[in-house]
Amino acid sequence: MSSNLKSPVVSHADPTRGGSFYRVAIVGAGSLKGKEVTEVLNDRNFPSSDVKLLDDDESLGQLESLGDEVTFIQKVRAEEFRNIDFTFLATDPESARKTWKIARDAGSDIIDLSYALEEDPEAVVRSPWIERQLGQPLVPELQPGPVVTAHPASVVLALLLLRVQKAAEVVRASATVFEPASEHGQKGMDELHQQTVNLLSFQQLPKSVFDAQVAFNLLSRYGEQSAPALAAVEGRIRKHYCKIAESAPGLSLLLLQAPIFHGHAFALHLEIDQMADVQSISQALAGEHVNLTHGADDAPNNVNAAGQSDIQLSVLPDSSQPRGFWLWAASDNLRIAASTAVECAETMAAARPRGKIQ
Repeated sequence: MSSNLKSPVVSHADPTRGGSFYRVAIVGAGSLKGKEVTEVLNDRNFPSSDVKLLDDDESLGQLESLGDEVTFIQKVRAEEFRNIDFTFLATDPESARKTWKIARDAGSDIIDLSYALEEDPEAVVRSPWIERQLGQPLVPELQPGPVVTAHPASVVLALLLLRVQKAAEVVRASATVFEPASEHGQKGMDELHQQTVNLLSFQQLPKSVFDAQVAFNLLSRYGEQSAPALAAVEGRIRKHYCKIAESAPGLSLLLLQAPIFHGHAFALHLEIDQMADVQSISQALAGEHVNLTHGADDAPNNVNAAGQSDIQLSVLPDSSQPRGFWLWAASDNLRIAASTAVECAETMAAARPRGKIQ
């Protein structure tokens, strides 16, 4: 066995930090979101001394890498949250509802990527990207409630519209968002793959996740047995958009399930109150988290957005409306969700003494 194989607690010692570290637990570490959170924690050099990877029975004993180390995924048990500073809920909503109070009562701050807690009166929906765009000051809370990470599609839409609004008043905005199978986790990815294989071999289609044919198809709704319904996801995106950016322009939204494995795509039409050209709108949109493309070779698509933290964006004129523009964008849904979660933890860390048991 490799000498890099470690116990379930992974050390990230950084001598420049003077031994001041936080303890982290990831519930749902074997999920697509959980793996992405693990990667982003490492990429951003989050000051963690211990990272516990926790999940349900399906992932127990699974090996996962965290930086240069390899560790096992452990069972979710109450004792695993002892002395944990931050708990990321990257599991399914049902598991998150069962777990979060156990972690909170053990003294941990909660970052929910499952949306299970979005209706909790103590929870707040957050996006540090949008908070910085709006210039909102950080006010540390000694006992913060659970944080729900804003839906990645709402983050993209809010950031783009807020930037355009700084250059001109947006009279009308409408967006079509193309949903990937990975928003349903690994099971959604597997079902799209198997449907594709079965269609090409003239076999019956599996439909346990979507209850509909997704392969080679576009859907405005799922089958009746699918949960959550596509309309419910659309409602969440709209609601999170309004919560994280109250001053953003009103937005008409349509969510479609696309036959793609990974990454959101956006067709966003804007009408502004004055004449403007593509260059001026592009300048307004440029900045942190946005990668503007101009040529056909690097036009935004799901493939070149994969693994990227930035939104891939192109701006096109509307040939039938002199004050209208099309924005075509693509983004890595899992990376933006994980980055939002880790950045939330970084801002919450201001209220937690480092290296001390809470």
